[in-house]
Amino acid sequence: MKTLMTALGALSLSLSAQPAAAQDDTLPAADVALERDELALDFTRGITTEVGARMPGTPDEARGRVWAMRWLRENGFANVADEPFMMDTWVRGEETAQITGEFAQAMAVTALGTSGSTGPEGIEAEVVGFSSVGEMMAAPDRAVAGKIVFLTHDMRPTQDGSGYGFAGPARWVGPGFAAQKGAVATVIRSIGTDNHRVPHTGGTGWPEGVTPTAAGALSNPDADNLERLLATGRPVTMKLVMTPRMLGRTQSGNVVGEIVGRDPSLPPVLVACHLDSWDLGTGAIDDAAGCGIVAAAAKVATEDGPALRTIRVLFAGAEETGLWGSKAYSEAHLDEPIAVGLESDFGADRIWRFESNFAASNPALHKRLVASVARFGVAGGNAVATGGADINIVRDQGGAIIDLQQDSTRYFDLHHTADDTFDKIDPVQLRQNVAVWAQVIAILANEPGNIKGDAE
Repeated sequence: MKTLMTALGALSLSLSAQPAAAQDDTLPAADVALERDELALDFTRGITTEVGARMPGTPDEARGRVWAMRWLRENGFANVADEPFMMDTWVRGEETAQITGEFAQAMAVTALGTSGSTGPEGIEAEVVGFSSVGEMMAAPDRAVAGKIVFLTHDMRPTQDGSGYGFAGPARWVGPGFAAQKGAVATVIRSIGTDNHRVPHTGGTGWPEGVTPTAAGALSNPDADNLERLLATGRPVTMKLVMTPRMLGRTQSGNVVGEIVGRDPSLPPVLVACHLDSWDLGTGAIDDAAGCGIVAAAAKVATEDGPALRTIRVLFAGAEETGLWGSKAYSEAHLDEPIAVGLESDFGADRIWRFESNFAASNPALHKRLVASVARFGVAGGNAVATGGADINIVRDQGGAIIDLQQDSTRYFDLHHTADDTFDKIDPVQLRQNVAVWAQVIAILANEPGNIKGDAE
């Protein structure tokens, strides 16, 4: 008997020394969504078809909020609301670009957000070209003063979207610096990777004390043409007509809705997107699809019943012209803790990488999440997640953040253009987004512990 007890004791010690079985976090509903989810497509189709473009601060954006609230209620979300805020509102006017003189021809142009006006009569001046903002800044002011500055770049498609950070300064700060140096207007090569004769809009900024001048983006083929004209060494002149207007303060709003958890006292999981869009297309990839993804995923994640935590959906307003909704939401709710924040705002193509900002502070949860999405073709990344533009509240709280990185190889072919329309959505890739998001949300919403970011 003693020998038997000794043997059983040894076996027990041996078994206890074995590693615990991996936790099975598989969400069957996510695998089903991968095959046949239609909810995200329904949202994207509906708002782009029935509302169309949703320019921040305009009646079109307001119609979008009404439409989105109705959709959320019809699909079972609770506590649906429109949280208003005021914003400075800019709208587009007439916009034309014409090479004059020896090389006379029209060019496709669109005004950048917050561009100044030329007045209806337009302005005509010699064009001076620079390969980058840095090259322009290094030039003497006399080389710029009184001229139309042309800023170009060499943006290339990348899976991770890093080309945007490389080329973006031409739009973000180039016109403001050119005006500061005395330029009468600025045109840039569109911040995009396509070869269509379709320009890309987007916001630009102005240094304090600098009066906004006319600022526009040329389509990439027209920018190529302008580069060739400047390379002749002969003077190139352009007439630019842009008549945008500032409307002053108008009302926008954030749309919120919830799937209430079993323990509403726990901080919620916040999933975000932005509801507004630029006015050239119908805002399908930027960012109707993102709103469809997060809302559909919240539903899939709770298909078998409420999660432990509440899942809060934030459809932020007025992102495109200054992150107005994100800032307003943070100001209004900063004292309400968020467990973890995620945003979908990089198109609708497949998710290929998972990142968090708690790989060091909560490695077990980070590893569980990475393992849970591997079956959808998603790898873990080493970068620290910083979150999308519309989850300012989580950054302001120093909270936990997850980035589900989408393939951006074709995103900047469409971004901020008239080509951003529903037909560009790939339903198969959209469903993969919903499946990945649902899997991640399900784990987070049922996590009882503190999901703290590394900064906490």
